[in-house]
Amino acid sequence: MKEKTNQITDTVNEHPNKIGIKEGMGYMLGDAGNLFVLTYVSTYLKLFLTDILKIKDRKIEHLLLFTRLWDAVNDPLWGMLVAKKKPNKDGKFRPYLKWLAVPLGISAMLCFVDFSRFTSNETMILLLAYVTYIAFGMLYTGMNIPFGSLASVITDDPEGRTLLSTFRSIGGGIGGAAPLLLAPSIIYMKTADGKETANPNGMLIFGVIMGVLSMIFYFACYKTTRERVPSESEPKVDMKKAYLGMLRSRPFVSVALAGILISGQLQFASLNQYLYKNYFENTKLSIVGTIANYLPMVIMILFMPKLVKRFGKKELCGVGSFFSALAAILMFFIVPHCERTGSGPAVFMLFLFIIGFGYSFVSITNWAVVADVIDYQEYKTGLRNESAIYAVYTFCRKLGQTAADVGGMRLLSAVAGYNGRTMADKGYIEGVGEGILFVCTIIPAIVYTLVFVLMQFAYPLNKANLEPVYEYVHNARLKAVDEQ
Repeated sequence: MKEKTNQITDTVNEHPNKIGIKEGMGYMLGDAGNLFVLTYVSTYLKLFLTDILKIKDRKIEHLLLFTRLWDAVNDPLWGMLVAKKKPNKDGKFRPYLKWLAVPLGISAMLCFVDFSRFTSNETMILLLAYVTYIAFGMLYTGMNIPFGSLASVITDDPEGRTLLSTFRSIGGGIGGAAPLLLAPSIIYMKTADGKETANPNGMLIFGVIMGVLSMIFYFACYKTTRERVPSESEPKVDMKKAYLGMLRSRPFVSVALAGILISGQLQFASLNQYLYKNYFENTKLSIVGTIANYLPMVIMILFMPKLVKRFGKKELCGVGSFFSALAAILMFFIVPHCERTGSGPAVFMLFLFIIGFGYSFVSITNWAVVADVIDYQEYKTGLRNESAIYAVYTFCRKLGQTAADVGGMRLLSAVAGYNGRTMADKGYIEGVGEGILFVCTIIPAIVYTLVFVLMQFAYPLNKANLEPVYEYVHNARLKAVDEQ
């Protein structure tokens, strides 16, 4: 009798928008599609521009800066367009998965076309690099804003949000790891003196593979998800009020700053390709490094939902970022000494694993945290602007990527003496390894320390503070359903 009573109670208390593994896996496929193209472009495009198209380092910096200036217009514009879109039979956000899948995949492929085969005009080559990269950035934003907003309307169940964030992390891990694990065996070739250099045909072929896979995964995500939380049939959008609300929101500002740092560090880690090639002199280490980064996340995914339910997202992010910060600081001091004894690569990989363990707490819960911030903004202002908040957060992440790209290239040049044109001509530069090692260890130490400070002391939405937010949002959803 007691068992039956418990079953009845569980049924009554079950959230009306509860989701299961199937929908989590569907959402996972979407982020895998995102990361197939984003990781390949963000990790290897600089190498393609310097070593294949032979564009000077300073011009690449200008390209990256210009695209981020354009994003200052492009991202809020996409946010406004998505916010004002009326939902149709497929929902408000899901349609973008099928509308933009093919154009985005093609744009990623075009980023790796060797235009120097068709023209020797450096200005034309640079112009084509601008056009292809900007097109990719615009289409990726057009996909990513509604995809990210989709999580908040698939379900408003806190446990379901954690499930979606967990599976999104799995998808991001799959999509992010695939280019890093598989690309080196395709995009590099041996020179006459036995050194490794970039292969233009291999880089394009791999771009095509990633583009096609992203299309397939986007369509699969579209087919396997649905929007349970109703969107306004006539969206009331006050973008000025929404943006001012974000600037005054301590949760949003702290998460946005953390997003800049996290995204910047992920992008900055692409410089490890130069480290493996010019310091450790073994490009296959990029595969080991990828495993060291992602394996901890694979392990922690099994435990994260229960840990979040017991301790809370903010609490776990604070602990995890502390471990990453500590490991990054130790890596900066210890790895240079270990290299002199021949154990440098192994110790470097060990620290990458520890950093990955700590960062997994932040990575797996990141998108659930963003969904909490969206709910908090509705709780404080009465306005629900998923796409506007997500657009600004996306722009902040791009700022981090740009700072990492431009700052990283400057540091490689100023500290390590790396010269892209010499590398393009010879495929290898003597005497720059020590400087590259310094750059690739000091920056993570600084960044992860700042992430710890933000998540532990600045971000205020702990487990207790979120309870009234969830209750308010859930009641608002019920009221919206009754009115429709």
